[in-house]
Amino acid sequence: MSVTVGAHDAKTRFSELLDRAARGEVITVSRHGVPVVRLVPVDQVDHDEERRAVAKIRETRRGVRLDGLAIRSLMNEGRP
Repeated sequence: MSVTVGAHDAKTRFSELLDRAARGEVITVSRHGVPVVRLVPVDQVDHDEERRAVAKIRETRRGVRLDGLAIRSLMNEGRP
């Protein structure tokens, strides 16, 4: 079962929502009607989706440059 709650309501009832998620319910929290985050039981986390997200991040940053400098060069210089 899945339910959507507003951010204010989620803040007010956070402990209850955690208990419900721990029992298997998926809770989507929205802000101004736009879904922002989802509380899911740990055993329902899609690890394949996580791997795809990490691969996409790595692919996106490949070759990105800043004023002619590679991000890796800046990182090596100790810059965040």
